[in-house]
Amino acid sequence: MLKNIEFANPEYFYLLLVIPLLAVWFWFNQKKSHADLQFSSTSIFETHRKSLKNYLFYSLPVLRILAIAFLIIALARPQSSSSSQNVSIEGIDMVMALDVSGSMLAQDLKPDRLEAAKKVASDFFDGRPDDRIGLVIFSGETFTQCPLTTDHSVIKNLFKDIKSGMIEDGTAIGDGLATAVNRLKESEAISKVIILLTDGVNNAGSVDPLSAAEIAKLYGIRIYTIGVGTIGMAPYPVQTPYGIQYQDVEVKIDEELLQKVTALTDGKYFRATSNEKLVAIYAEIDQLEKSKIDVTEFRRKTEEFFPLALIAFLLFSLEILLKKTVFRTIP
Repeated sequence: MLKNIEFANPEYFYLLLVIPLLAVWFWFNQKKSHADLQFSSTSIFETHRKSLKNYLFYSLPVLRILAIAFLIIALARPQSSSSSQNVSIEGIDMVMALDVSGSMLAQDLKPDRLEAAKKVASDFFDGRPDDRIGLVIFSGETFTQCPLTTDHSVIKNLFKDIKSGMIEDGTAIGDGLATAVNRLKESEAISKVIILLTDGVNNAGSVDPLSAAEIAKLYGIRIYTIGVGTIGMAPYPVQTPYGIQYQDVEVKIDEELLQKVTALTDGKYFRATSNEKLVAIYAEIDQLEKSKIDVTEFRRKTEEFFPLALIAFLLFSLEILLKKTVFRTIP
């Protein structure tokens, strides 16, 4: 308990130096207060023994000294403090903007880019139970698949239904960002984040990606972008008269644009060339965002002087009571 006690005014402890002086003063003053009587012989007192009352009489100055000591400690204002470290004071509001264009069916990630992205993102959300998470999907157009929610099971169920071809094909990165920003702009969370995952070049939509990033910056939203796809060529399924066949197509990701978007919002760009790399990227984002909302230390102080002041009052009262009753002296 004493480990958590601090004193707001420790300078009052210097007053404790008067305690020894008071003890000496009481001792000499007590001796002088006794009347002196002269007897020719003291033999009549030799058989007389002091009673308990005689000894307890000396407790009066002790009570006075203890009362003063407790009062001085109370003046120093003892305070108890409780503290804890790394306390999450508020969760993050996060929107996942997921590209569902046809190119996300390429199989340089297994089983394909879209399914790999869904699996890793779902595991990422499981590790952040206190965050509110929303989901936006985009290709040639965009819409909100799920608004911000703490019920992550809803998002995981919606993930199962996401597939390429749900909406018009294309890659409207700017529209996807703008829709995600719209979901976060009214948020009062201490940290607001967009994770945008795409494998292509902005070629559709009506909103310029950099303009969307500027708007995100105004609302204090940080954007992380992930370019998903291997370097070079990737196998892509093509429907032919003989069924699905795979052709190698060139991987084109506008990394320069994605880097500019993140630079505007104090975010970071990542390139995911494999399933393992994608897992590592989400792990890094997880650590980056935890550091944004953790409180190093939280402390609460409570005044503890009252019990000491009460003890001092009771000791003073007891001394006065005993002095006026049991140890009362008649001049």
